[in-house]
Amino acid sequence: MSEMKWLKSTETIQYAVKDGIARITLNRPQQKNAISTLMAEELHQALLESDDRSDVSVVVLSGAGRDFCSGYDLSDRYGQGSETDPAVKSLYRGHSSIDDDTWQMERSLENRLLMFDMHKPVIAKVQGYCLAGGTDIAFLCDIVIAAEDAKIGFPAARANGTPPTQLWLHMVGPQWAKRMLFTGDMLSGKDAARVGLVLDAVPLEQLDAEVDELARRVACVDPDILATHKRAVNAGLELMGARMLQRMVSELDARAHLGVGPKRAKFKADVRDVGLREAFKRRDEPFGDGMIRLKAKAG
Repeated sequence: MSEMKWLKSTETIQYAVKDGIARITLNRPQQKNAISTLMAEELHQALLESDDRSDVSVVVLSGAGRDFCSGYDLSDRYGQGSETDPAVKSLYRGHSSIDDDTWQMERSLENRLLMFDMHKPVIAKVQGYCLAGGTDIAFLCDIVIAAEDAKIGFPAARANGTPPTQLWLHMVGPQWAKRMLFTGDMLSGKDAARVGLVLDAVPLEQLDAEVDELARRVACVDPDILATHKRAVNAGLELMGARMLQRMVSELDARAHLGVGPKRAKFKADVRDVGLREAFKRRDEPFGDGMIRLKAKAG
């Protein structure tokens, strides 16, 4: 990896460049590509590497195995698996106050926003689960192409907080944003395309070819022209308040984390008493399979 300027390690991602396309693959398939602290750091490095390289015109972001990304790895947050020395840990901010948690959310946001700020376009290729933190990553990409049977949503909205990257409103409007977040329900990739949450959806067996062809076409354009297009559209989003909303949501999410409502309290107690897996199961049981099934026919 010595020839890499930015990318220092690839323990949790795969990275390759060919024909003007940088391919970044989240590579924790056994954990459904849950975002660990290391993965977030390596993804950030890989994006910087891609944006800086003259042989890259476009980035394709995908997940290894069956899923794009199931969300954030919560083991450290809920005290399972953290190896930080308590004496060292006490010197730094945790999540015990609204301001501390807001600070943590803002630092995490800065890393994610690189996808929005970088000059090169990023295409997300979504299959399987794209949940919670997985949507935070996917929606910051410039284009999202999904498998028709992908499952996209933010189940954590049921008891854990609000999305710390709030682009739902700008992508699907207020009603659909509220419909998704009020319940934490999921849309299939096919229905997500119908409401505008993703650009398009194709059968899973066609997903690779669909994204490859789109990336090839994008890579035919000079990178400086692509940067002009991306930055012009994103400037428009900023004028509509998208960037300010991200800062506001960091504080709102922190407030939700420290909430004392009965559902939130039960989830935290379940994590303590029976572990994360069972806590998720109990949180989600009242919602059945959690899938939204559109009744109106596509126009």
